[in-house]
Amino acid sequence: MIIHWATAGVALAAGATASIAGFGIGSLLTPLLAAPLGTKLAVAAVSIPHLAGTVLRFFMLRGHVDRKVFLRFGLMSAVGGLTGALLNWRFGATGLTLVFGVVLCLAGLMELSGLARRLRFGRKTAWLAGGASGLLGGLVGNQGGIRTAALLGFDVSKEAFVATSTAVGIIVDGARMPVYLATEGGLLLQRWTLIATAGAGVIVGTFAGKKALSHIPERLFRRVVAVLVLALGAYMLGQGLSSAR
Repeated sequence: MIIHWATAGVALAAGATASIAGFGIGSLLTPLLAAPLGTKLAVAAVSIPHLAGTVLRFFMLRGHVDRKVFLRFGLMSAVGGLTGALLNWRFGATGLTLVFGVVLCLAGLMELSGLARRLRFGRKTAWLAGGASGLLGGLVGNQGGIRTAALLGFDVSKEAFVATSTAVGIIVDGARMPVYLATEGGLLLQRWTLIATAGAGVIVGTFAGKKALSHIPERLFRRVVAVLVLALGAYMLGQGLSSAR
């Protein structure tokens, strides 16, 4: 029961964060659910509330999607997402935990150092980054940071940036979820109450996010999230290293 309450709280925060930043559901929920489920199953489980929150966010912003960027970048992300999901099935849980921990630590350090805000991709490199972000999304459930950096290589408005990022997230989820359902479907069904709790929290957080978080200064908000992500990454690395011994 405690894990359900914790999941509801984190899912609420994750949905709220994603409603403003365009990502964050996988980053916050996957480490929490990795404790009771293991990293591999947690990645698959989080993809369900992730899709629910992303679809809801898309319908709220659908009028701002840059279709040209979406089609090209989204296609590469879908290919990467499918590839990552297939690798997720083949990788051992310890390997995934270590990879996930490294990704979180790098994302947190890049934000705290300011590198994330200075990082830019050229248009050609951005297509490759789209594939890389999808790959990480399918493999470890964390694609938002790389996708955000990649999309900064395009000259789009703030509204189009968030809307297009959300639309790409749907494409990646659509590519990776069939693999998860085929390989982990039975185990996911056993944990349906936990997944439903996460989904409900993400949906409520998505609706409430802008109103609740709009009063927090952006710089402070980004630093708090970066510290949280870094701490979670360090925890996952510790768990992975302990399992490898």
